[in-house]
Amino acid sequence: MPIAEFDAIARYFTQAFPKRADVILGIGDDAALSSVPSGMQLAIAIDTLVEGVHFPKGTHSENIGYKALAVNLSDLAAMGATPAWMTLALTCKKMDEVWLTGFSQGLLELATRYNVSLIGGDTTCGALTVTIQVTGFVPPHSALRRSGAQVGDGIYVTGTLGDAGLGLASMQKRVVLPRKVQRFVESRLNRPTPRLVEGKALRQCANSAIDISDGLVADLGHILRASGVGASLQVDRLPLSKALREVMFPEKAWQMALSAGDDYELCFTVPPNRVAKLQNALPQDIYTHIGIIEATPGLRCLDTNGQLFVPENRGYQHFV
Repeated sequence: MPIAEFDAIARYFTQAFPKRADVILGIGDDAALSSVPSGMQLAIAIDTLVEGVHFPKGTHSENIGYKALAVNLSDLAAMGATPAWMTLALTCKKMDEVWLTGFSQGLLELATRYNVSLIGGDTTCGALTVTIQVTGFVPPHSALRRSGAQVGDGIYVTGTLGDAGLGLASMQKRVVLPRKVQRFVESRLNRPTPRLVEGKALRQCANSAIDISDGLVADLGHILRASGVGASLQVDRLPLSKALREVMFPEKAWQMALSAGDDYELCFTVPPNRVAKLQNALPQDIYTHIGIIEATPGLRCLDTNGQLFVPENRGYQHFV
């Protein structure tokens, strides 16, 4: 059932979200006012999700709300930042109460978990598009960056890779999966876990970090270019879930893990003299060592025999 714009804002976005002491003025004015804690720097990220591009048509609105915030929190995680505030720009065909109920619940679930206040935004009429900007805090000189990788660093990733890519293929009816596998991989696509705790822990040991949104090959490539280095990956070390291994041969699973994207895990590099710090900072079952930073430019993926393994594609690109 349609609802008026400002009634929708009041009902679904004004009252329920976490209230923080550092928010002086939130939703309801021309701009929000907030206070930055002494001794902290701001980390700011923004992502737009477009129906049919970032999530399939027919995706449940609760999952859209959840993922829209999750992908932004993942960017803060890659910087080692702690989230605080967000703004929301929502474009949709109409203010539908059923859709808004689900969307706001998905958004609220993650906002509550990480104490993120919704402090402002905009609503417009048009094709379904969700833009969220998040702001967080990080101590000076401690933010993780793409440009810090050094020759000799080990390359690591959190979690497992390729699940979301298989989930997308399932939702698009390109594959038919066992029900248990289908539920798992579609959940990994629709409800990724932002690695905020891990990102914060990595500030003490990692030289560089990035979140994996467009695929490991593409996103690690950003680190390599920003740092002026190259790398070798061992594809047989790529962390694959039981679900992925159950339905795909190793070579196909490696392709998915390298290029599919939407995993929102962290890829990071750690020098040998800080590996002990890494082991103390994070449980060892959370991350996997998959390669090494080298002086020779470019990324080389090697199979179990040390032969080049060529990815079928280099990851997602918007305008290609």
